[in-house]
Amino acid sequence: MKPFLFALGAALVLSACATTTSPTGRTQYVGAVPQAQLNQLGAQAFAEMKAKQKVSNDSRQTAYVSCVVNAIVRQLPPDAQRIGWESAVFVDDNPNAFALPGGKVGVYTGIFGVARDQDQLAAVIAHEIGHVTSRHHDERITRQAGASGALQVVGSLLGSRYGEGVGNAAVQGGGIAAQAGFLLPGSRAQESEADVVGQQLMASAGFDPRAAVNLWQNMIAAGGSRPPQWLSTHPDPQSRIGELQSRAARLVPTYEQARASGRVPKCG
Repeated sequence: MKPFLFALGAALVLSACATTTSPTGRTQYVGAVPQAQLNQLGAQAFAEMKAKQKVSNDSRQTAYVSCVVNAIVRQLPPDAQRIGWESAVFVDDNPNAFALPGGKVGVYTGIFGVARDQDQLAAVIAHEIGHVTSRHHDERITRQAGASGALQVVGSLLGSRYGEGVGNAAVQGGGIAAQAGFLLPGSRAQESEADVVGQQLMASAGFDPRAAVNLWQNMIAAGGSRPPQWLSTHPDPQSRIGELQSRAARLVPTYEQARASGRVPKCG
């Protein structure tokens, strides 16, 4: 009964949103928040982060990251290039990076320990930019809105039939089920898709797509314990490396053509 009602609730909420096709052919539910508002939220979050977290004053790091970001952004469609891309380097040992709607890219200083040259850094940044251009933030917010709305529908339906206590329990328990069975699988799909888009972007910008493999090998070497794959927002590392290797081989001609056309980044 509960799975049926959850599916019904999700269908009711998501029916109010738009559908589109992702870069890899997935059907996406988007539109819970207008794109202009998403861009504004991304810019606001980035400004708040810069105000609260220490920003690197190392001009070489800042120029290095900016050079890689700009090279990748030049490969985006014109409308995506015009949103005002901006980058910042945050002093944090976490080997990570992010990109937000509105063209905001953040890199933590810890990433330089695993991204050991410009090609490996490009693999990280292109992946994060791939999330933005693939509308993953829009999709995630829409999914979360759908899950939240669906749980309220389930709670109301069960509560009206079995009592308020049962309805509240369904909402609370359903939140765990939604996170594990509805939201996280979408996130893993997004991570894999960002790998595809990012590797294509970096090759088109003149960065060696094979460096994405080296990056993730470094990540594994530096990483600690991982949660089970079914509770992770990232694909299994070894599976990911295999896919990156296979895709890199197909993208080498794109990379070589970019270099022959004069796209030869010299970032660091």
